Amino acid sequence: MRDGGESSAAGKAAAIAYRWRVWLLCAGIFAVMGCMAPNFLTARNFADILKGVATNLPAAIGFTIVLLAGQLDLSVGSAMTLGGMLVMGLAPELGWAGAFAVAVAGGVVLGLANGLLVARAKINSFIVTLGAMIIVYNAMAIYCKGGTITTDSFGLSDWFQRPLVGAAPLGAAGAAQWPAWLTLWLTPRNLVPLALLAGASLLLRRTPVGRGFYLLGGNPQAAWYSGLRVDAYVVGAFVLSASLSAVGGSLVAMSEAAGSLKLGENSLMAIVAAAVIGGTSMEGGKGSVIGTAVALVALTALINGLSCLGAGHEVKLMASGLVLALVILYDACWLHVRQRTKGQRKDLLLELKTRGASS
Repeated sequence: MRDGGESSAAGKAAAIAYRWRVWLLCAGIFAVMGCMAPNFLTARNFADILKGVATNLPAAIGFTIVLLAGQLDLSVGSAMTLGGMLVMGLAPELGWAGAFAVAVAGGVVLGLANGLLVARAKINSFIVTLGAMIIVYNAMAIYCKGGTITTDSFGLSDWFQRPLVGAAPLGAAGAAQWPAWLTLWLTPRNLVPLALLAGASLLLRRTPVGRGFYLLGGNPQAAWYSGLRVDAYVVGAFVLSASLSAVGGSLVAMSEAAGSLKLGENSLMAIVAAAVIGGTSMEGGKGSVIGTAVALVALTALINGLSCLGAGHEVKLMASGLVLALVILYDACWLHVRQRTKGQRKDLLLELKTRGASS
């Protein structure tokens, strides 16, 4: 019975480690970089990490929703560029609010086009969004004439990056004692993507609409038999993905007071890696936006730590790819073991083993 107990305990430990693997990975990266990289464990550097996460988080949320629905959206980076370019280019004529509304509307139109081509025309989402990525990127290159769109008004940019609360002097009467390190994080640029994350998590986990995305990605046939409006959900997933990406690009452009073609250029790889590492299945029906967010924190911390060590761009990309490969390999090994032991009764196997030993 001792062997059986030890095996059961090891199995439970392995199951717990698999369930919380992205959190363990994130903690491990912070621990390793904290020991190796100079100035990594500082409030200012943590603020830089959070700022990097906030850049890609809205698009990563939308990409995760599309994956949950069993589809793929390669145009999230171009949608970020679309949002950033439109909000900067139209702000002088429409004002910041009007330009932001048009930028989000542009994302909605892009998502509608992608969703209708996939749902109605039955074209593979890989082909549709690959074409959309190329078209939108080059359209924005023509729009900005290959350059960067800037603004002379830095009021909104300063507001986005200014802490919402200040660090009160120790012992100041009637003042809230906010820690200095916390004020670095509490900026609108960081808080808006976190609010979108909370809203998306509640939508997916607490509403029938969110559960519909899981059902659609996990078993499209069962979703159709249950009366789910499959085409509407597919279109909705792409609209959410493109519009959230446009929101993310707009926020970055407004906070930096500049819109550049490179805004979403390197985002696609980080977003795809974060979704997969965070536990979202490429086949759909499994995953969470929280897992994607934690994986995005881990990857951003890894790249940030390598920067503190003086590593080049190629090393950072290689390290990110290595983490992704290791996580995929770990998932494959775990699924292989689960399939081998699926349906087995450990108590019966132990009894057979005991009888064989006694005979």
